[in-house]
Amino acid sequence: MIELKTPAEVERMHVTGRFVAEVLTEVGALADVGVNLMDLEHHVRGMIERRGAESCYWDYAPSFGKGPFRNVICLAVNDAVLHGLPHDYTLRDGDVLTADFAVKIDGWAADSARTVIVGTAAEEDLRIVRATEEALEAAIDAARPGNRLGDISAAIWAVASGHGYPVNTEFGGHGIGRTMHEELHVPNKGKAGRGMKLQPGLTLALEPWFARTTDRIVFDPDGWTIRSADGSRAAHTEHTVAVTEDVPLVLTRREQENPATRAGTDRLSTKDS
Repeated sequence: MIELKTPAEVERMHVTGRFVAEVLTEVGALADVGVNLMDLEHHVRGMIERRGAESCYWDYAPSFGKGPFRNVICLAVNDAVLHGLPHDYTLRDGDVLTADFAVKIDGWAADSARTVIVGTAAEEDLRIVRATEEALEAAIDAARPGNRLGDISAAIWAVASGHGYPVNTEFGGHGIGRTMHEELHVPNKGKAGRGMKLQPGLTLALEPWFARTTDRIVFDPDGWTIRSADGSRAAHTEHTVAVTEDVPLVLTRREQENPATRAGTDRLSTKDS
């Protein structure tokens, strides 16, 4: 069942979205050479506790996962791109880090992801990160009343094709609202003019992700982390978006959506790690 949200309910999701944006901004700033993924995990746990939010990931147990997920953020490195299970790994110069984060506040969820490059960036890594960002903006622009779901998928596919990246359709965007995953699967590949007509109040998590040279995936032994099948590097960008009577409303927009690279000057404080 697809639940259309009232403007008041969308605003409550927007409150959650602002916090999600804050967390991903901070994670991107803290991701640096020498920082362990578990330091980031524990830092985010502290932010959730202080805000009084509820993790959408903790105890999450879908059919494709291996037991309940017992972390509050997904962290994937290099050829890993989705559902990255935080573990004892220290970030290195040139690593491509994807952070995916979802919480509920007062019963309303928001979900977002970003990919950053730690330290020195290779041009081909910058290119794929920017391609996912470009695809996401195209998808958001297509999320207008009167358009169809396929218009969003086609917009993502067009950007991927333009950059020469293959597209996997097993995992994509989804409905979101009272829970992290609601009805509607939004593939990252599709045909314009197909699918349900978009209506005001529809809330979607749109998430283009591409691997450099394959659309096939493999799972790590941890049962969660998804990697490109050929080991090529990957990137993932996501926002929670509301269809309105006018322009799409991005509920998880960060105040300053920085480029894929960063200077790497901020560090984790010992009290938060």
